[in-house]
Amino acid sequence: MTNNQNQPREFDAVLGGEAPPTTDAVLGGVKGVKKRLGSPYAEIRLAALQDALNYQTEGLNLVIHSLHDCSRKVRQAAYNLLHDRIEPQVKQVLREYKYWDLFERINEPLNEGYIYNTFKKFYNRQVEIYDPKIGLQNTAKKAYVLDDDVTTFLREPEVNKVEALIFRGYYDLWRILSPEILKNIKALFYGPYDIDYQISWTATQDISLILKVFPNLEMLLVRGGDDCRAYSEPWEKFISLRHERLKVLIVETGGLSRDKIAQFFSLELPALEHLELWLGTDEYGGNSSIDDLMPIFSGNLFPKLTYLGLRNSEYANNIAASIVNSSVINTIKILDLSLGDLGDEGAEALLNCPAVNQLDILNISNSCLTEEMVERLKLLDVEVIADTEKEPGDRYCSVSE
Repeated sequence: MTNNQNQPREFDAVLGGEAPPTTDAVLGGVKGVKKRLGSPYAEIRLAALQDALNYQTEGLNLVIHSLHDCSRKVRQAAYNLLHDRIEPQVKQVLREYKYWDLFERINEPLNEGYIYNTFKKFYNRQVEIYDPKIGLQNTAKKAYVLDDDVTTFLREPEVNKVEALIFRGYYDLWRILSPEILKNIKALFYGPYDIDYQISWTATQDISLILKVFPNLEMLLVRGGDDCRAYSEPWEKFISLRHERLKVLIVETGGLSRDKIAQFFSLELPALEHLELWLGTDEYGGNSSIDDLMPIFSGNLFPKLTYLGLRNSEYANNIAASIVNSSVINTIKILDLSLGDLGDEGAEALLNCPAVNQLDILNISNSCLTEEMVERLKLLDVEVIADTEKEPGDRYCSVSE
């Protein structure tokens, strides 16, 4: 029985759909996959990717190589094929390729406007709830969920090696967590993390104080309501500072005030690549308007920005109309307007903007679009994500409690 990977198999494509007179006409075997991946046409390369994994290690290496394809669709398809695989070389490549799993963000579960999201991965590390009976193990590959056992956690012998931490609770974490002990923290989540909390029950923390005490942070995700509870420092003490290493800033709220948006825009974040703001509704403090977002549209505020998420907004049509006439649309690779009230009017503005075709991903999930408009958007030369659309007549943002 032969095991020649260059021989065509039942899943191999054939030119013209006919039995070829010579093997040169067969687009099969690993050599055929390589040939198709060298095609000048992205659609042919996309089809070849689907076949590549049938050829074991050599095919897997071809998919890994396609992460650097000139086509954004091919790169995205390669990433889709790899991101759930368990081979050590794949994990290593993805660890270096992306520091944040975008698909974890896009597929974040929502339930009736509340967030019951417990990450499987955070900062490309496996999430594990800290158990003082077990202690810390293999800290470089884990993101620990921490709640009431802060003191015990900080006494762990390996605690200074922890790089990713999920802190759920009401407390001012910079008062509790020791930056001297947690000097290697690179990724931090703060806020309601599971079904025991709702997003409005915990005040969003003063991120300037977090950034001040954790200078090595690369990712900061805060979740909560906009009002300042007794547990939290007043936001009037916000410090407009410079942080050299932060790459990801995510603020999830049911309502984000214009004052806080202005404070975020006052930060100097030269390394920032991923900015995600959930704008929310006025009932929960989301009193911003399109005017408050104008600084980000210039494209100069955060020069390395590649992902711009202005999500969960009640004025998503205005955002779409403004962003297509902005400078930032020419520099970002991912535009995320999901969870808001984007309708066909705003989507039409996106369709009429040539620069939108330079994006890698356009996420308009949980919007208020008609089926016809979604189909038109999917004709763009980008990865369009449009899951679970609202009824077109129902104009609201998804998270507003």
